[in-house]
Amino acid sequence: MKALIRLSQITLVIFSFVLASCSDDDDGGSNTDQPTLNIVETAQATSDLSSLVSALLQADESADNDLVSALSGEGPFTVFAPTDAAFDDLLDQLDGFDSLDDFNNQELQNLLAVILQYHVIAGTAAFSTDLSDGQTLPTLLQGASLTVSTDGGVFIEDATDVPATVTATRDVETTNGVVHVIDKVLLPQTILDELADIILIPITDLAIANTNLQSLVAALQAANGDLPTVLRGDGPFTVLAPTDEAFELFLDGAELSDLDADVLTNVLLNHVISGQELSSTDLEGLGSGYSNTLATGPGDENLSIYFDTTDGVVFNGIAEVETPNVKALNGIIHVVDEVIVLPTVVTFAVADPNFSTLVSALTDLTPGTNFVSILSAQNGDGDDPFTVFAPTDDAFDKLMAIPGEADLVPILQHHVVAGANVRSGDLTPNGDTMATTLEGDMITITLPGTDDNIADVTDGSGNTGIGIDAVDVQAVNGVIHVLDTVLIPDTNN
Repeated sequence: MKALIRLSQITLVIFSFVLASCSDDDDGGSNTDQPTLNIVETAQATSDLSSLVSALLQADESADNDLVSALSGEGPFTVFAPTDAAFDDLLDQLDGFDSLDDFNNQELQNLLAVILQYHVIAGTAAFSTDLSDGQTLPTLLQGASLTVSTDGGVFIEDATDVPATVTATRDVETTNGVVHVIDKVLLPQTILDELADIILIPITDLAIANTNLQSLVAALQAANGDLPTVLRGDGPFTVLAPTDEAFELFLDGAELSDLDADVLTNVLLNHVISGQELSSTDLEGLGSGYSNTLATGPGDENLSIYFDTTDGVVFNGIAEVETPNVKALNGIIHVVDEVIVLPTVVTFAVADPNFSTLVSALTDLTPGTNFVSILSAQNGDGDDPFTVFAPTDDAFDKLMAIPGEADLVPILQHHVVAGANVRSGDLTPNGDTMATTLEGDMITITLPGTDDNIADVTDGSGNTGIGIDAVDVQAVNGVIHVLDTVLIPDTNN
């Protein structure tokens, strides 16, 4: 028989009553009423098992299978029946599979049949009271068995690390056996091996399975916050995974145990973008820009991360993607060739080509002042955190000429507020916020801005209408806001 028996509306009504009366009662025993439906009819009549019915029919599209006839036979059988949600979860794990219709050739239909056979125990109708802890159940799939666990419920263990839970709908007696509804599709080892290239697993497990990411795995285990469990969570996550060689360079002869656990944790979180699954195609489409990682800086604000796809995909100007788009069940991994250390405000100035003139001004044009050292400080001694108003290259182009070092030093100092991490949310809404710069003069930030400006700035010399174009580029020692014009201090003091 190649098709399921169609039930009349009267039979469906009768079965609804039978199923309700057969569901698990307080003592877990079976109902004494005589069943009228076989296992196949039971599945067809149960709304939450519609995907199981579809799977049986799809597997039977192959001439090699006739599961519907088999499960309509004399039996007895014990069937662990996955819910519709369980089949949805399975499809989410299979790369390129959106529905059971994607099992669309004989090879895939035979694989689906193998999965379904793994849910059937032949020769017995085992009620929940017949199941015991540690019991092994040989399945219809030759050579493959299931293991029962009764610690805190009734669970069925397959070849994966995650058992299926037998739901409250258990001990549903049929004319040829018994059905227990479970919350997961069970997978035998043969299927795990056969579909290894398309079965998606959580990010942590992908890292464990990758021989070149063992240092990352060790670091996740050594850090605080149970990061392996975090990266097995729902996500989605975009994870930048440093290679073993990258960790070797980062440690420079030290051991993971030599590192402060809190610092190590924050460094690792700086490789995780949460809530987004960004493929290399997504990043290349954007070209360059900023996102946020799970690492935190002043005020527990999430740190920014800068990406540029001009020549490959590079993060924070140091870490280049070696292997992109390793798909996981809960996100995507890009393998990178550097450990991405916690960024300072200097990190972003150097990484973002829009600040190339600013970087030149901070280094080559002011050799007598070690701006890089000053703005890289993260000691919390009163100078940092810094709020930096960073002029773009276009902003510097508006100047008639870049002044010499004696005048340039106070100009650069006029773009830095020391001892404060002032984010856009800290500014006075619909009003002015005044701040004293490292140079000594005051600037005023006005919300909202005019024209296309997020906010307007008035500098120490009284120039107005200077625009803030981007805000809240968060570093570990301060925050950057992007300016379209260079600020000029009061030249009379």
